[in-house]
Formats: sequence, C-alpha cells, structure tokens
Amino acid sequence: MAYLNDEVFDQGLDWLDTNGTRVDICSQEPANYTEATSTYTLGSETVNTGAPQDGDTDGRKVTVPAVSGASVTGTGTATHVALTDGSSVLCATTALSASQGVTSGNTFDLAAWDITLREPS
Repeated sequence: MAYLNDEVFDQGLDWLDTNGTRVDICSQEPANYTEATSTYTLGSETVNTGAPQDGDTDGRKVTVPAVSGASVTGTGTATHVALTDGSSVLCATTALSASQGVTSGNTFDLAAWDITLREPS
C-alpha cells in the first residue's frame, strides 16, 4: 500500500485553513476568484475553516463550518459554493447537494462541508 505522511496533507490543508475565509453561494461553478465573488455570487459570508484532522475514511481533511442567516445579495438558483481568501484567490468549490432558488434580501444557510485529501492507493 502507498503511504504519505500526514504532514504532506496538512501543509496544503493548513493553507486552506489560513486562506479560506469567505464562502459564496454561486449560480454556477466558478473557475476563478472574480467569478466566485462577483460574476456568479448570490450571497457570501465570512468563515473560519477548521484545522486539519483525520478524514472520515482515510487521509486528512479541513471542515468549512456551517453558515446560518447569511445575506442573499442576488436572485437566482444557487448550485455551487466557493471558498476564497476574500481578496484574490479561489481556494475550492463544490456543488450543493441540491440547487436552491434564492431571492435578494433573504438569507441562506449552508451545512458544514469537508475538503478531504485521500490516502494514495
């Protein structure tokens, strides 16, 4: 079986923990910071990701915390969530488990989600 020391995973996940400070709900999957925070954003919230820990199955992970009562700033259908550094870097994206129509002026909630680096095989 292949092996990587946890520090190999943790260096990248530490970077996410330090830099992943803003989540945006988006109308489609963004490919860069501008798309995540301007072009496709329907709302955003400041977050603090968790420190690296053991993954659920294997590997290592960080958890992006749940968001509750964040402001919706655009009207549309949210299909993705983006994690950015809040100034210039897109850190990660993922599809929502189900798309959701949102209306500007309302609020949104997001469940916590994990970013996992799996063990090599």
